[in-house]
Amino acid sequence: MSEILKQILITGGNGFLAKSFTEKLRDDVKVVSCSRTELDLLDSIVVSEYLKKTKFDVIIHTATYDAAPKGSEKDRTKVLENNLRMFFNLARCNDSFGKMIYFGSGAEFNRDDWIPDMDESYFDIHVPVDQYGFSKYIMNQYAETTANIFNLRLFGVFGEYDDWRYRFISNACCHAVLGMPIHVHNNAIADFLYIDDLARIMLWFIQNEPKHQSYNVCSGKSYEYLELANMIKEIAKNNVDVTVNNKYINKNYSGNNSRLLEELGNFEFTPMKTTLEKLYNWYQYNKHLIDATKFHF
Repeated sequence: MSEILKQILITGGNGFLAKSFTEKLRDDVKVVSCSRTELDLLDSIVVSEYLKKTKFDVIIHTATYDAAPKGSEKDRTKVLENNLRMFFNLARCNDSFGKMIYFGSGAEFNRDDWIPDMDESYFDIHVPVDQYGFSKYIMNQYAETTANIFNLRLFGVFGEYDDWRYRFISNACCHAVLGMPIHVHNNAIADFLYIDDLARIMLWFIQNEPKHQSYNVCSGKSYEYLELANMIKEIAKNNVDVTVNNKYINKNYSGNNSRLLEELGNFEFTPMKTTLEKLYNWYQYNKHLIDATKFHF
């Protein structure tokens, strides 16, 4: 007798994470992906009635209100309010679903106070001053007291459906595909996780019962932006230039993933060069999707 597939709701259906999970998890679970027009997470009544009716095994909450990207039409004054309303309209119904997994951010640690390889105990040493980080901080405080809500705290994630207009690795690959110089505005160090690895991690959290409410979900290996740009240049083999405004490393955005690895066991992350080759080749094949006039840098 075959195992009954878990039924999963993915919020933020038009976003990078939701598109990726819908594609990569559909062979293992029953996926229902909802965009804002299909399920208004800001409407508490609509959300409550929908969840009571459907009874999902797992909610993967990827929807977020982030006005940070340059050129965003979102109201920056609404980031805190809208992120919390979406989260709590789901969380308050936690007796109507098995568990909820949402994605926190290293911004919870307060951007001005980042240190290398931050672990989970670094949370609440500082209170974030920006609306986005503060919204994630409040969500984690709640998750830590709720048995069936889990925070997978992300640092840098990249992949095929990422926003190439401003997300560094995808942006660099697209520049290289078009034969344009790869530009590093300000050099930094960051821990980047490939979306395929995140999807495998997500499947573990769907199928198992975690011991903790929050996890740093990262590769445990950090790279300079300039180093990544040169790796992409090497992969492209078309002699694109790499330009940099400031080689000085102005921040280190990385996390300690020991707690995560204790849970996952023998988990192997995809080597960075392999992921960059895959992403570069994907953009090469889908070159028609790239509009050079819309690059943000």
